[in-house]
Amino acid sequence: MTSRKKRSAKTGLAPGTLVHIGRETSTPLVSVLDYDTNHIREFTDLTAADVTDIIKTTHGTIWVNIQGLGNTAILEQIGACFGLHSLVLEDILNTEQRPKLEDYGQYLYIVLRTFEYKNREAKEKAESTQISLILGQNFVLSFLETGESGFRSVREGLLSGKGLIRKSGADFLIYSLIDAVVDSYFIILEQFDEKTGMLEAELADRPKPDILHIIYDLKREGTLLKRTLWPLREVISSLQRGDSALLNRSTLVYLRDVYDHTIHIIESIESLRDLTAGMLDIYVSSISYRISKEMKVLTLVTTIFMPMTLIASIYGMNFEHLPGSGLESGFYIALGAMAVTGLAMLAFFSRR
Repeated sequence: MTSRKKRSAKTGLAPGTLVHIGRETSTPLVSVLDYDTNHIREFTDLTAADVTDIIKTTHGTIWVNIQGLGNTAILEQIGACFGLHSLVLEDILNTEQRPKLEDYGQYLYIVLRTFEYKNREAKEKAESTQISLILGQNFVLSFLETGESGFRSVREGLLSGKGLIRKSGADFLIYSLIDAVVDSYFIILEQFDEKTGMLEAELADRPKPDILHIIYDLKREGTLLKRTLWPLREVISSLQRGDSALLNRSTLVYLRDVYDHTIHIIESIESLRDLTAGMLDIYVSSISYRISKEMKVLTLVTTIFMPMTLIASIYGMNFEHLPGSGLESGFYIALGAMAVTGLAMLAFFSRR
C-alpha cells in the first residue's frame, strides 16, 4: 500500500503552513528550460539557488519543472524566487485538490489532475495524481506529484524547435501543458472503453460472481473521472474567455480547441458510465434468468418423479394384503407402471 498523509495532519495549523498532504513522494527533481525563438538552454538536477541564478540571466521564457513534492524547503525557496503566495504553496503541497483556476494578478494558478492505470493487488486500478501550473509574464512553473505526466512531448518539442512553442510566449507553453494533460485522458478513455467491451462480452457469454466486483470498480472509476472532468471543463472555459492579461488573443483559439476536446471526453465518459450502470441490470437479469431455468428443470424432474414416488410409497406400506403382492411378476408390474407414468409425464411436458 502507498503511504499517504491525510488532511488531519494540518489540524490546528495556521493558513499557509506548508505540509505535504497525499502520497509520499521523493525529493524534488528541479529542471529548467530557458528559451526564446533562436536559443534554448536546459538545466537539470538544480537547487533553489541555481534557479535564482538562472532567472537573473534569462531574456526569454523560462519553464521550471519540479517533479516530486517531498521537500517543502526547496518548494518554499522556489516560491520566494517567483513571489508566490503562501496559500498557493499550501495548495501545491495538498495533492487532493480538485481542478481549479485562481487569478493572483501577476500570475495564474492552475490545478489539474491526470489518471493512470496501475497494477494494485493483482488488479488494474485508475490512480489520480495532481499537477499544479503557474503562469507568469515570462515564466511557467509546473509541480508534479509523481512522474512526468505526459510533459515529455512538450519538452521534446521545445528542444527540437518544431511548431509554434519556441516562437510564442509563456501563455502558449501553458496551453501546451494543459493540452498534454487533456490528451492523456483519451488514453484513459480508450482503456476504460476496452475494459467495458471485455466485460460486455463476458456478460453475454456466462456471467460469473467476480464480474460484479469488476462492474462496481468501473462505476467507481467512472465517477472519479466525472468528478475531475467537470471542474476541468470550467478551468479551461475560464482560460479561453481571455479574462487574464497574461493570455494573448492568439492563444485563446488553441484553448478553445482544448475545451472542445474536454467536452468530447466528458460526453464519452457519461456514455460509458451509463453503459456500466446498464451492465449491473444485465448481470442481475442474467443471474435471475439462469436461476429460473435451473428451477424449471428441478421442477420438471420433481414433477415427473412424483407419481413414481407415489406408487413406490403405496407398495411400501406394511399391509398384509396389497393388490398384486402375491404375483411372481408383481415387482416388474410395479416398475413398469412407474416407467409408463414417468414417460407419459415427460411426453406431456415436452408437448407443452
